[in-house]
Amino acid sequence: MKKIGIITLNGNFNFGNRLQNYALVKYIEKLGFNVTTIWFCNFKEYAKEMVKRIAFIFFNKRKHLFLSFTDKYIKPKYYFNCNVSNKYDYFVVGSDQVWNYEFPSFNSNMFLNFSNFDKNISYAASFGVDSIPKNYFDTYKKGLNSIKYISVREDAGAEIVRNVINKDCDVLIDPTLLMTRSDWDSIARKPKEYDGQKYILCYFLGDMNKKTKDAINAFAEKKGCKIINVLDKDSKYYSVGPREFVWLEKHAELICTDSFHSSVFALIYDRPFVIFRREGKEKNMYSRIDTLLSKFKIVEREFNGKEITKKNIEHNYTNAYTILEKEREKSKKFLDKALNTNIK
Repeated sequence: MKKIGIITLNGNFNFGNRLQNYALVKYIEKLGFNVTTIWFCNFKEYAKEMVKRIAFIFFNKRKHLFLSFTDKYIKPKYYFNCNVSNKYDYFVVGSDQVWNYEFPSFNSNMFLNFSNFDKNISYAASFGVDSIPKNYFDTYKKGLNSIKYISVREDAGAEIVRNVINKDCDVLIDPTLLMTRSDWDSIARKPKEYDGQKYILCYFLGDMNKKTKDAINAFAEKKGCKIINVLDKDSKYYSVGPREFVWLEKHAELICTDSFHSSVFALIYDRPFVIFRREGKEKNMYSRIDTLLSKFKIVEREFNGKEITKKNIEHNYTNAYTILEKEREKSKKFLDKALNTNIK
């Protein structure tokens, strides 16, 4: 059985990051490979991480649930240097914002520079931004030219690749969309905090302005729902982990979010959702949501800027699911070719 090494962001406490990492591992395993997520670190970082883990067991339920999820379902392998090229048959970088120059984790490892060209693949890799500055052009040119099979997650990403190395590439769905509803049901877990009430799920990575808050509060009051905001540190739901997050997405009366992955799970679970344009320092990271809404022809999910309406609750994703099946097949063909699945 050939070995695959996955390189992605080590976003220990971000729902989307952990769930996309898990999905990519599981999907490639289903293709018949032995899959490992690789985390590069130095010994000092590793030692600090292990000490934190012990402390989180007793003092931080949220972080403990995230780390437990990573250990049980992703099982990363730590390396203290980049001498791993001969340990794996292929390397896959992605998905998530692995090529976002604004992230502290952005480095040449994200372009698999430690490996041989023929082994290097990107799956639905995201830049997270619509364009790159001129001073990063050479970095991206060298990096992208080191990858044999390139696929990205957003249309804007494909345009960047075209501009930098003059090549076309596939725009593929996020790994979380490769997994079926029943796949996600297998790990979803009801939060211990849940009291049985109907709720609107809020998941905002950017700031929530007054207009947004007022619209959500008014709709919740009208429908007799409470609001669960999983990123509100004063909420008892702030301590939920990735498995509980999936469950909350599945059972929400409505999902209000500025998050790509929250929108994805709403689509997977056939839940009504409203997309809000992100506020704050990450407001320029909207290209992935634009691609999601246009690809699946659900642009009506965007907030109208005034109020949440009956139209936002009424939804029919039949056409979106037909598109999803075609997109899944497109992704499988890409990975079959890149991983040479006829020879394992």
